[in-house]
Amino acid sequence: MVYGRHAHTGPRHARPALAPVAALLRRPRKRTWQALTSGLSAVALLMVCGLSSYFIVADERQGRDAQASGSAAPTALPRDISSREVDAAPLTTAEVFPGREIRIGPGEPPYRVLKTQSTGRCRLAATGELGKLLADLGCAQVVRATLRSPTGKYLVTAGVFNLDDVEGANWAHMKIKPMVDTGRGRFAGLVAGRGTEPVALASAQVGWHVRGHYLVYCVIARADGKTITARDPYAPQILFDMIELHLRGTVLAKRATRSAA
Repeated sequence: MVYGRHAHTGPRHARPALAPVAALLRRPRKRTWQALTSGLSAVALLMVCGLSSYFIVADERQGRDAQASGSAAPTALPRDISSREVDAAPLTTAEVFPGREIRIGPGEPPYRVLKTQSTGRCRLAATGELGKLLADLGCAQVVRATLRSPTGKYLVTAGVFNLDDVEGANWAHMKIKPMVDTGRGRFAGLVAGRGTEPVALASAQVGWHVRGHYLVYCVIARADGKTITARDPYAPQILFDMIELHLRGTVLAKRATRSAA
């Protein structure tokens, strides 16, 4: 994920030698030696038989285990979202921002959804050279929403651009930062009524990432209109919540899987 601020902006050990049998027998006799070698042969045979039996039993157990593990079919399979050609269904507002709240984790306070928008006019959500870049990469749709942070002190516009293919999305991911840094283009916040105007200011902090042929982004502003500083403790967490956990890790993760049934 890329964060930005627009201010105009990774011996074998040797086995111990066994004492020779002859050294153990002070005055070996032929009959004793024959008996000893016969006994050793019998022991060796038993060891071989026993070892073979162990391997046979182990192989049978492994075979049964493999059959047992192979009998559990997966409930979900990967789905290709590398291009709009193979992932043709457009995104919906209900898919990206279901309900009036976005709860990142169980028991956590929610982000409150203030306004949603789905449009084919991608330049409404990206201005300047950035808007042109996304148009050139076949942007057919943007689904976005403005939310209020759980503390109420931050305004957030988060969304997904639907591009032609993964190559274009990766290209955009690489080209955006210099545009934002130099003021030649930026992501536009979505004003959601009185008191939400700060999200549309050029001083808002932004982040973006890709998954498949989608470009996801997030714009953050303080509700009081003040500039977000580099030491702000909440802005990075909001960016991570929206981009990594919600848009990439939930919305697009669901789109990238299909039922095995």
